[in-house]
Amino acid sequence: MEFFVVIPARYASSRLPAKPLADIAGKPMIQWVVERAQMSDAKQVIVATDDERIEAAVKAFGGEVCMTRTDHQSGTDRLQEVAEKYGLAPDAIVVNVQGDEPLIPPEVINQVANNLDRAKEASVATLSEPIHSVEDFCNPNIVKAVSDEQGIALTFSRAPVPWPRDAFAQSRDALPEGFVPQRHIGIYAYRVALLNRFVTWDVAPIEATESLEQLRVLWHGEKIHLDEACAEVPGGVDTPEDLQRVVDFIQGQ
Repeated sequence: MEFFVVIPARYASSRLPAKPLADIAGKPMIQWVVERAQMSDAKQVIVATDDERIEAAVKAFGGEVCMTRTDHQSGTDRLQEVAEKYGLAPDAIVVNVQGDEPLIPPEVINQVANNLDRAKEASVATLSEPIHSVEDFCNPNIVKAVSDEQGIALTFSRAPVPWPRDAFAQSRDALPEGFVPQRHIGIYAYRVALLNRFVTWDVAPIEATESLEQLRVLWHGEKIHLDEACAEVPGGVDTPEDLQRVVDFIQGQ
């Protein structure tokens, strides 16, 4: 089984401008992401951008970059353009690695690609991790994921789901014993045929309500495979504080 990694990278960021080029121990963040992805089993690692400054930075460290249109509404649309430009077959697997994940474990990239390869009924695969606190469970910025016994996603939501009705009627000081809700991790593997369909779909009502793009896939009857990540996935870089956390971690190794 072979797969490709595509790393969408935008220059603009409201909370951290020029984020992909942020310096981390002497290298731009996008280089850290590329190097982690290259440690996976991916056949090819491609940065997808619409900014010439990012293109130049990637070429400077010897990475592969694909210039894409400036009018994409999402990273998924950008992925589809790359797949089309590279002539990838409809059944090819593309893993979307976020450009702000400089510490992403290569093994989870392999995991999500292998999961999709095995889950023939699914068009997309993604990962989750356990939630251990009531605060995180109720935090709308932490997306919750629910799957069936076959590992097929039932829903994703910013709301605390599934809701432990009886236990929380007694106390909400802690999560009930044995109840392990799942936090969605934003790494995806797609079949190219799904990407080709995705870009033809309008935004789904439930997607617009929750501001969760993956709900468009479920809205159209496609299946998403969901599995608990095989390794801890550190948080991405969204703020200057996140960036400093990553810098401190890397310098402390």
